[in-house]
Amino acid sequence: MEVRFAKYNDFGGIMDLYEFLNPGDTLAPLDQLKNIWDEIMNDPQRYRYAVVEEQGRLLATSCITVIPNLTRKGRPYAVIENVITHPDFRRKGFGKAMIQLLLGFAKEKNCYKVMLLSAHNRTEAHDFYLSLGFNGDIKKGFTYYIV
Repeated sequence: MEVRFAKYNDFGGIMDLYEFLNPGDTLAPLDQLKNIWDEIMNDPQRYRYAVVEEQGRLLATSCITVIPNLTRKGRPYAVIENVITHPDFRRKGFGKAMIQLLLGFAKEKNCYKVMLLSAHNRTEAHDFYLSLGFNGDIKKGFTYYIV
């Protein structure tokens, strides 16, 4: 298992994993997604994707965004999103290693907190996040979808 930050050519493998994240989700056109990927890859101080690779295949991915902040003595905060491990490779430590890499990045950027959201009914995922030190009782998350 290799846990690392994504490289430019990991785009296809990441998109393959996202088939499992939101099954049936309609994707944006490939050229639009490639433009977004270019933006992400060109700003590694703010955006990072982590991947877990084994035998040349990406098995897990997640992203982190560092957000500048005017409170907390100017320390930024970070948001982790789109955490996915291929269903056939769960419970092997891939997700844990990947999240630890992202948390290390947040510490390196002097973030004072890292947030993530998880679907209300995904209790196994909640247990996983709690085991990594996240606390689901400090704040309440709200989501507003713009359609």
